[in-house]
Amino acid sequence: MAKNNNKKVVPESGKALDVLKYEIAAELGLPVGKQAANMNVEFATELGLLPSHSIKEDYWGHIASRDAGAVGGTITARLIKKAEEMMLNL
Repeated sequence: MAKNNNKKVVPESGKALDVLKYEIAAELGLPVGKQAANMNVEFATELGLLPSHSIKEDYWGHIASRDAGAVGGTITARLIKKAEEMMLNL
């Protein structure tokens, strides 16, 4: 398993970023999160490939790099827009 070396400037932001990530993925129509995990578990279990407890809900391995990059790019764009709005209101 790959080690994540990304360190957040504000560690408490992790949960908010995850919410934003899954929100954007849903807007883009990407099958990730609980709904996709449940779908993958049911399908794999029906095929007898694996027990239902072995798929993690935050697995993104089936998502194309281009689509995952689109999620990251959209997150960045929204955060920049929010920061610009905050700076205008100072």
